[in-house]
Amino acid sequence: MAPSRPRIAAALLILALMAALAARLVPVYLDNLELQRSVEEMAQSAASRTQPDELLRIAVLQRAARLGLPVKADHVHIQRPDGRLRIEVRYVVKIDLPLYTVDLHFYPGAGSR
Repeated sequence: MAPSRPRIAAALLILALMAALAARLVPVYLDNLELQRSVEEMAQSAASRTQPDELLRIAVLQRAARLGLPVKADHVHIQRPDGRLRIEVRYVVKIDLPLYTVDLHFYPGAGSR
């Protein structure tokens, strides 16, 4: 039995909506992944371990700004437990969709070994 035209139209509409949703969400997740990689590189860098916290914070903020992420200075937390470096970033990206707003919470972070 062949599918009816209304079912095919409904399936295509659902696929189009899913594609539009993905087009809005995927870039934000990819930017977060890039910020995560940058934070990992900073935390693993030997030079970063001797830099003052404020310089590290500025570097994270500059990277986030280049990616268009809404990261502010108080979102970047730097800790130095037992001589190791730990950088954590917590921020929210608000995505406005028709009839709905989504708050995506991100927590990229990394520590040295």
